[in-house]
Amino acid sequence: MHPLCGHALCMAAHFGLEEGVCVRNGKAESYRVNIKRYPWLYAIAFPVVLFYVVYCYLPMYGVIIAFQNYSPARGILGSKWVGLKHFISFFTGRYFFRLVSNTLLINVKLLMFGFPLPIIFAILLNEIHSSGFRRITQTITYMPHFVSSVVVCGLLKDFTKSGGLLTSIAMAFGGENVNLLSKAKLFQPLFVGMNIWQQFGWDSIIFFAAMSSIDPVLYEATRVDGANRFQQVLHVTLPGLFPTIVVILILRIGRLMSLGWEQIVLLYSPLVYETSDVISTYVYRRGLLEFEYSFGTAVGLFNSLINIILLISANALSRMVNETSLW
Repeated sequence: MHPLCGHALCMAAHFGLEEGVCVRNGKAESYRVNIKRYPWLYAIAFPVVLFYVVYCYLPMYGVIIAFQNYSPARGILGSKWVGLKHFISFFTGRYFFRLVSNTLLINVKLLMFGFPLPIIFAILLNEIHSSGFRRITQTITYMPHFVSSVVVCGLLKDFTKSGGLLTSIAMAFGGENVNLLSKAKLFQPLFVGMNIWQQFGWDSIIFFAAMSSIDPVLYEATRVDGANRFQQVLHVTLPGLFPTIVVILILRIGRLMSLGWEQIVLLYSPLVYETSDVISTYVYRRGLLEFEYSFGTAVGLFNSLINIILLISANALSRMVNETSLW
């Protein structure tokens, strides 16, 4: 029994403390005890927490300009309130369906083709016994992730211009000797392929880490039962990766309405706006180039709300189906 409040339960069992921390006293006491016990862990975590507070949470105050005709001269508090004007303008605009459909289509293609590839790559490379070959292959596939997007987009533009490498390959199969990026129907496949090439090696790291935690005894047991390599992957490796796959998939679904504007702006042109113009590039043009800050903020807020809904829905569905979820 706790001597101060008479509560029978305490946190001793949970935290392994010699002296119990009463549940009724809340989590504050347990945090103090943990900080005293693990001060360096909290010191390491503090810069990360500070980063998110300064760059992610404090700027959320500026979201209110989505409901204003924001003027930098008047400031946030002095700008005129217009309610949902900018949201209505976006929803009823001529480009709304094009922007939303392009954003979803590109993200769905990245999910369909870019999500399974790192898993397959990690499993195949894990089956190779030569550690030297494995390290070299991992290094080669990681390297594109560290190459600047400007350089990667520049390479793609060189490869797809008239007489470029990819254009020459297309010509060998009956294609035209034209700039491939000037063809609206080819923009999305080229963009998706570029992103998969740049990221799949880096994305496979987490699956390599997950496979390292699988108990080797399980593989030994399946070998004793006569399982071949494919059956071991099917019945041991994939089930061991399943929780990681589900968590990563939930996070990816929560970003289906988000697509960075930098690479697309470097690659697209008015000739291919039909298939390349997405929400982020539209916000870039309207919000920054045309100085319509309130409109850009309104569109960004709409985008974030849809992503939150997708994330919560995917998490709830995963929890109901397989009991694996983020929370």
